[in-house]
Amino acid sequence: MDDIIERAADMIRSAKYAVAFTGAGISVNSGIPTFRGEGGIWNEVDPNYFNLEFFHRKPALTWQIIKQVFYDKLTNVKPNKAHFVLSVMEQRATIKSIITQNIDHLHQDAGNKNVIELHGTYKRLICTKCSTEYGYRFADLNFLPPTCIVCRGILKPDFVFFNEPLPEEAINNAFEEVKKADLLLIIGTRAEVHPANTLPQIAKEKGAKIIEINVSKTLLTDYITDIFLKGDASNVMEQLCTLLTCEEH
Repeated sequence: MDDIIERAADMIRSAKYAVAFTGAGISVNSGIPTFRGEGGIWNEVDPNYFNLEFFHRKPALTWQIIKQVFYDKLTNVKPNKAHFVLSVMEQRATIKSIITQNIDHLHQDAGNKNVIELHGTYKRLICTKCSTEYGYRFADLNFLPPTCIVCRGILKPDFVFFNEPLPEEAINNAFEEVKKADLLLIIGTRAEVHPANTLPQIAKEKGAKIIEINVSKTLLTDYITDIFLKGDASNVMEQLCTLLTCEEH
């Protein structure tokens, strides 16, 4: 592992335009479970509750589940070592941007500025009727579903539900970033959800080197990954930080 991680550090050090691509695995050490796999959210909660059509038909019920699964937990979580290392890497211009599938806002909480949220964020609510936006603290989640003060429409968390398209600006920006990248650092994602799963392939086709950090091999590992670092995201990122001589501010 020592030789491999040193090779990865050298690859990052020599990159001109490195981009990070993160998923649920980077936030596990902050206390947020992944969606799939053992202990995943979808093992505990029926994902059909997060179908957009179901939300529109039964918003009060969906909001009860949303509050239980997300808002009761996410409002208290903090960034972990992996998030902070990425923040320092951005401050030092070691990486140029982060593309994340996470809705937890932990990259920004750790200090990252250039974050592309493919699936939106729980921190923003949007009216399904007039599109007025609110910070999530605007809503009193003891009274569900929350409604808009402008038109009394139902508020929806501004993250992507099943059968809902990704934000066009976010996906376009993500495609542009991976096309420019000469290094893609994949952390904590199996990259199996469309269209996010196309980003590593696009980066590879444009000539980028791929470093993958995951607790187990993925469909990417033997297909396009150049260096696979097996392990916990926080632990591996801390080792990389040491080799890159980056220290948290």
